[in-house]
Amino acid sequence: MLQEAWLLGSLEFEQSKTRSATIFLALTLNTSRYLPTSVAAFLNQINKETLRQSLLELAKGSAESQTLQENTPTHKNIHTDISDLSRFAENLTERAANGEIDPVLARDQEIDLMIDILSRRRKNNPIVVGDAGVGKSALIEGLALRIINKQVPPHLQNVELWSLDLAALQSGASIKGEFEKRLKSVIDFVKNSTTPIVLFIDEAHTLIGAGGNEGGNDAANLLKPALARGELRTIAATTWSEYKKYVERDPALSRRFQLVKVDEPSIEESIVILRGLKPLYEKTHGVYITGEALETVTKLSARYIAAKKLPDKAIDIIDTACARVSTAKNTPPKRLSYLDNKIHEINVAITEFERDEQLGETVDSSVKSKLKNQLSELTEERIALSTQFETQKALVEEILALREKLSDSETEYTEEECQEWMTQLKAKKAEYDAIKPENCLIHAEVGSKQIAAVIADLTGIPVNSMTGDELTKLTELPKILNDNIKGQSQAIEQIHKNLLTAMADLRRAGTPLGALLLVGPSGVGKTETAIQIAEHIFGGKQFLTTINMSEYQEKHTVSRLIGSPPGYVGYGEGGLLTEAIRQKPYSIVLLDEVEKAHPDVLNLFYQAFDKGELADGEGRLIDCKNILFMLTSNCGFDAENDRFAVKTDEELRHSLLAFFKPALLARMQIVQYHYLSTDVMQRIVQAKLAKLEKLVSERYKAAFSITPNILEHIEQQCEADANGARLVDAILESQLLPPLSLALLQRIASGEKMTNITLNFEKEEYQVHIE
Repeated sequence: MLQEAWLLGSLEFEQSKTRSATIFLALTLNTSRYLPTSVAAFLNQINKETLRQSLLELAKGSAESQTLQENTPTHKNIHTDISDLSRFAENLTERAANGEIDPVLARDQEIDLMIDILSRRRKNNPIVVGDAGVGKSALIEGLALRIINKQVPPHLQNVELWSLDLAALQSGASIKGEFEKRLKSVIDFVKNSTTPIVLFIDEAHTLIGAGGNEGGNDAANLLKPALARGELRTIAATTWSEYKKYVERDPALSRRFQLVKVDEPSIEESIVILRGLKPLYEKTHGVYITGEALETVTKLSARYIAAKKLPDKAIDIIDTACARVSTAKNTPPKRLSYLDNKIHEINVAITEFERDEQLGETVDSSVKSKLKNQLSELTEERIALSTQFETQKALVEEILALREKLSDSETEYTEEECQEWMTQLKAKKAEYDAIKPENCLIHAEVGSKQIAAVIADLTGIPVNSMTGDELTKLTELPKILNDNIKGQSQAIEQIHKNLLTAMADLRRAGTPLGALLLVGPSGVGKTETAIQIAEHIFGGKQFLTTINMSEYQEKHTVSRLIGSPPGYVGYGEGGLLTEAIRQKPYSIVLLDEVEKAHPDVLNLFYQAFDKGELADGEGRLIDCKNILFMLTSNCGFDAENDRFAVKTDEELRHSLLAFFKPALLARMQIVQYHYLSTDVMQRIVQAKLAKLEKLVSERYKAAFSITPNILEHIEQQCEADANGARLVDAILESQLLPPLSLALLQRIASGEKMTNITLNFEKEEYQVHIE
């Protein structure tokens, strides 16, 4: 019924909405289908043709007709009512006049070029093209500011600059032809307006070539005639990739636009831009931003955040740092909330103990006493922390108030007053600086340290000065590695020297943290070295990406590392290597058993090792400057006679040249690992057994001892095998642990206590004695 009513209303009566009158007509025309017999007989008395012809006249006075008349725009107000354009666009010159647009600096050359193009008689339509984040939209806002300030030629001084809202233009335009109708009305309004209008189309690629409904006229075809005749002045903005895809491929359209290239500003220009925005962010967040912070954020973001462009990425970091400082000033520290929760938990536990005592239950008084002592300590810490927070908050507010007075240019103060405030500010600042960094809860300003902390959190790269703990870990790395990796002190020392140079940032500019080729026999600790460095220097094993290069023995498997090229299955999904680096820009990439990979696969790493960048399947450059590449290989040590050999650097290089190309080998630092001597193997076995003794003793609360003949038996097995220390774990897991586990489980099942456990090897098998 509703479908028939809609067809009647839209086709016969040319109405855009279904009304009650057309529903009544649909019922009358087909009464037997929709109504019971008694009601149908009543409606059948009505003359259907008379009702159809006089329906609109009968319904003219209804409330529905009045509502439709109010909401339906006439042809006249399309060209005279400014609200029609304001439905789909925003007046930028009006916003500039109201002070709602931020200042635009260091873009005079690009704005001047736009003014020259707009002043032409024909083809006076600039198209601003640049990467995301370089300031294309800000360029248009800068032009609006110039128009308001009369810093343009006379013929542009009365121009209104409108920004077209493509989302509003396309919203609800699901009916075929509706989008084109709206766009045509906008074009007509601009052409017939008494005030000259320049239309700005941001993200123009969504309109040109992609805006119209499928099967309808392309939006570009509506724009071309007006653009060619100069009747419509338009400024478009898009990125390089979209410009090539939608505009450049259409010569008839591209010739109507004049290109304005917007490059990423230099570090010096970005600092100028940030200085212009600094007062706005200070006012918004109620903080003070130092000049040093602007230089720091620009240099560090340019160096460590390669995926974005200046000045966008620097502005984002400044905004985040200001928000952090402002939040910390008005919000209690997280430690205070943690203490409140902990105190509440302990109070609940103590209440439970007291309730059990009242009900006659037996409770452990020592546990209750321990909880009360812990409650007392936490309460004292909370009081001290709360007092410290309030004191620092008051001090920071005094510093900000004095700075605001000294920077107030609207009120006139005497020189004596200013001098007194400056003296007070210096005293308060000295008092604040005396607070130790670990005790500082509120920051008085947004400085270099706050900027570095934000970048470190965003990227995982410790760009700030190393803390005492981090410096200690780096200097003590050789000891840590030698404790876990036996018999490789020379290799460990060589790796440590490379890390010292990298962490001190004295390496050649543009190179990664290192490209280390660890060469040696199997099972001597090459892979374990990477694991230990990731654990102690980079923050954990999650910062280690291991790629088994034996899976890349075919030439075509390179797409698994960097992603498939356009036109191939998997395009756009990214590669294993490139995605790992993008997600963890400060980490270790371990290429295990690299000699087993196809030589063409290794061609990927020429630029990564030399320039610190790697191109993925989509052509994007991935920043590798904060990646430590570690490659493992037993090339030259795979023969039985070579397994125990100690090669000179020349001999080792000669062996490696049989597989690696000289240009690639020159980009890596070769680190040789030696075979494990009998003495080293004995120490490894002893360390593994000591860990096992500690584990069993702690797990089963019993003394655990291992007889010396077990040590001798495991050493003999390892010496007869070419897998080195890797065999020790295999022997323990397959031969020693099963009989030990069986004996322990049987003892637990019997319910007998265990006080002493002895493990022995006799009659060619492991035997367990439990007392």
